[in-house]
Amino acid sequence: MADWKALRGALVGCLALLKRTSSAGVVTGSDAKVAAQSYLQNLQVQSLGQHDRKLCFELLDCMLERYPKAVAELGDDLIYGICEAIDAEKDPECLMLTFHIIESLVQLFPDPSGPLASFAGDIFEILGCYFPIHFTHPKGENVDVQRDDLSRALMSAFSSTPLFEPFVIPLLLEKMSSSLQSSKVDSLKYLSNCSSKYGGDRMTKHARAIWSSLKDAILSSLQEPVFLSSSELTDGLDFQDNEIVTEALSLLEQLIMQNNDLLLSLIVGDEDVNMIFNSTTSYEEYNDISLQGKQKLHAIGRLLYITAKTSIASCNIVFGSLFSRLMDLLGFSMRNTSGDSLLIDDYVPSERLHFGGLYLAIEMLSGFRNLIAGSENLILQSLSEHEICCGMLCSFSTSLVKAFGSILATSSNNGPLDSDIYIGVAGLQIMATFPGDDFPVTKYIFENILVTFMSIITSEFNKLTLWKLALKALVRIGSFIDRFHQSERASSYCHIIVDNLVSVVSLDDSIMPLLVKLEALSAIGTSGMNYMMKIARGLEEAIFSNLSDVYVHGNLKSVEIVVQLLECYSCKVLPWIHEKGGAEEVVMQFAFNIWSQIENCLDFSVHVLEKGLLNATMKAIKFAVSSCSVENQNIIIQKAYSVLASNTSFQLNESMFISSSIELEGLQLSPKAYNLSQRDEWILSLFASVVIAVYPQTHIPNIRAILHLFLTTLLKGVVPAAKALGSMINKLVQKSNGAEVSNDCTLEEALNMIFDTKIWFDDNGILKRCGGLGNSSGVGLTDLCLGVANNRLLQVHAISGLAWIGKGLLLQGHQKLRDVTMIFLDCITSGRIRGALPLMQHFNGFFSTMVPILQSLIVRSDSSFSRSLLYRAFVHIMSETPLVVILGDAKKLIPILLDCLSMLTEDIPDRDLLYGLLLVLSGILTDKNGQEAVTENAHIIINCLMTLIVYPHNTLVRETAIQCLVAMSELPHVRIYPMRTQVLRAISKGLDDSRRAVRQEAVRCRQAWASIASRSLRC
Repeated sequence: MADWKALRGALVGCLALLKRTSSAGVVTGSDAKVAAQSYLQNLQVQSLGQHDRKLCFELLDCMLERYPKAVAELGDDLIYGICEAIDAEKDPECLMLTFHIIESLVQLFPDPSGPLASFAGDIFEILGCYFPIHFTHPKGENVDVQRDDLSRALMSAFSSTPLFEPFVIPLLLEKMSSSLQSSKVDSLKYLSNCSSKYGGDRMTKHARAIWSSLKDAILSSLQEPVFLSSSELTDGLDFQDNEIVTEALSLLEQLIMQNNDLLLSLIVGDEDVNMIFNSTTSYEEYNDISLQGKQKLHAIGRLLYITAKTSIASCNIVFGSLFSRLMDLLGFSMRNTSGDSLLIDDYVPSERLHFGGLYLAIEMLSGFRNLIAGSENLILQSLSEHEICCGMLCSFSTSLVKAFGSILATSSNNGPLDSDIYIGVAGLQIMATFPGDDFPVTKYIFENILVTFMSIITSEFNKLTLWKLALKALVRIGSFIDRFHQSERASSYCHIIVDNLVSVVSLDDSIMPLLVKLEALSAIGTSGMNYMMKIARGLEEAIFSNLSDVYVHGNLKSVEIVVQLLECYSCKVLPWIHEKGGAEEVVMQFAFNIWSQIENCLDFSVHVLEKGLLNATMKAIKFAVSSCSVENQNIIIQKAYSVLASNTSFQLNESMFISSSIELEGLQLSPKAYNLSQRDEWILSLFASVVIAVYPQTHIPNIRAILHLFLTTLLKGVVPAAKALGSMINKLVQKSNGAEVSNDCTLEEALNMIFDTKIWFDDNGILKRCGGLGNSSGVGLTDLCLGVANNRLLQVHAISGLAWIGKGLLLQGHQKLRDVTMIFLDCITSGRIRGALPLMQHFNGFFSTMVPILQSLIVRSDSSFSRSLLYRAFVHIMSETPLVVILGDAKKLIPILLDCLSMLTEDIPDRDLLYGLLLVLSGILTDKNGQEAVTENAHIIINCLMTLIVYPHNTLVRETAIQCLVAMSELPHVRIYPMRTQVLRAISKGLDDSRRAVRQEAVRCRQAWASIASRSLRC
């Protein structure tokens, strides 16, 4: 180390030797001591380059970590040498090491009267220069160390020994007066960390100075108060706490825990606190308070909350000294409660209550409640009426509840910023969420709070803010009860809230809208699984009762009711039960009972079975069945099949399908004959929903007959049958290979049935069908799609069915998909039917195969009509394909995409397709690889987009086109500058658009393109 030419090699070699861990070649303690002496004698660390300094610090850190006893023998020389080495270090990576070296050095000399004591001031003089951390390295530099890393390391060094306390605390308090927010935040974080490490005894002498600084920080740093929306309600009003306030309150809580009596005496006796306390309680209305007054109100509220929340001792002090004063200011008299005396209490609010006083009361009550709730019942078990806070709460609970209730009763609901509503709801919610069945808040008071909220839910639903806040409060109360397993309160909650709401849903009244009832019911259910299961059973009873009216009596009113009930059940109740892992038996029983009710209903009223009701029932069955295990799915589908076989006109005898020459069914070509009986369609559609929802492992009974049934009925326009057929194709095993399968049919056999089935016409114009081998003159599904039957409706149904079959093949990855794709393309290129176009979206996963085929067909197409259909097919596929897939071939796709843009602007019905294509283009333009692909065609794209600025048929098209022009302004200057004048001229039309969103985008676009000239000058 003495030879500066060999220094780096020596440092690397020493570091490698000192890090050895194997038994052979490990450096001894005496050798490590010699190395340390050489280090201290020969190295002037700060005169070296960054890399060598880093090696020096790594070597020093290694010696302190691995050979502490050996280097400790160097005593003062070691400490002095370290101070000299680290002094004035500025490199971030080196500083991380130096801060850790200080921590290691402190651990080496833990004795407060040892060698380190005399150097503590010198060491901190070096460390203190770095606080607060100012990180000035440019963003472009490749530095692994970040400011937060350095700040944490320095904080650990500050708090590493109590010997630094006389120097650290004054420095931190001084920096708290800084005008920089980051300095204040760092000071508070460091104070919190250091106080926990130094201990309460050492921090006592700084208590008054710290309290003064904390008070100033809290009072001066609060933001303008805000009201929370009903969905965010916690305990009522809230304010925008910034990081300074958050850290200050956290430090205050920690200091109270360390030195309860001293800190609380300072807080309670503080002149400013008492002055603000007395003044804020004089405000009757929130709007009467100035902004500064609101900030002070919040500051005192937060202080009271923290002191009440920290410990029972601190809670007793703040309740004994301030809560009693507050009750006097509010006009509440203390009483001795011994039972259920809420109704005979003589307190009646004679005048408007003080908003400020109630807010402070809520903060203290909230702190006390959270103190108990956060202790996992340890504090609750030790609480008694002898505690001052408990005595106060018991004495004033009745008056408080009546006060909060009277506020809600007289509230006018003047919009979302009605402070009275927030105060009233929050106060009652807090009073109802004290843990314990009958103490410190009695069961009688708790039940009266529930009755108050329930009254709002059932009769005040026109007051939207009040109603939503009350509902949110009830949900929180229920969740609180469920969390703390309060059996008596749970019983009261079920009786007063859950049971009453369930009964209200069943009532046929016009007072409370059904949707409002269901919103309340589904929200209350989220309080706990027991509540939701009870609600689920109540909803099921209402659903089956109304379905019975529909099936038997054809009650039109019941149709509307049961649709809403099913929507609530399938969209809110079932998903919540499934997410929380609720009992599967309830879900399974619901699906099973649907089929039992249909089976037992002999007189089926067919004239009211509307599609809305059918769709809602199918949705509920799908979710219920999909939430069940394979075992329960087998039970459900077996039940569904038995109802399908015995309660419809369908022939499901599997032996009928063994002979390919047997006529199965007639299908007349008149439109009326395509319609099934509504009872048959209802049952078939529900059965199709079950098939769609089951797992591949679930056994589908008589699967060959079901396949033929779905094929027949999809030709009659039963879309659920087509979807179910596609789902079956997706779930069937491709080849049995001797392995055990859940069904008696493989995928290949199913495809043979579908595509080999032949249909022919008899003399009466009736379509008849057989297995395909016995009638060579018949036509198959492919022929029907191509229009061979010369019947447009039949062709549409065939194409729709084939699309769902194709989707199943796509999910299987089956090679038959290519044949299906070619059928669709043949339909498009021949121009036989345009309805096939939207179905192309099913094949977006087949993008890499479809696009080359489409491109080839477009090039070869001679007909403009055929070409336009191919363009539309291309857009359907592009719009449904993930952007990451498109970006891989963006350069090839841009020309055809531009052709599609030009073509789609001509027809009004294409406006949605045009919007979808613009979204694809927007995605390409905002990706770096995509920008490279569009650069060559920049002028063509810009011309197309300019024409869309005034597109009259869709606002979103105009807005997205302008957004694309903004993205185009980021392309290379040489490509876009010649178009600048034209774009600015065209975008001026967008500035006068009737839609505000379009005008805003036009302003952005004009600014982006106008700046191109100045950008070129800078280049």
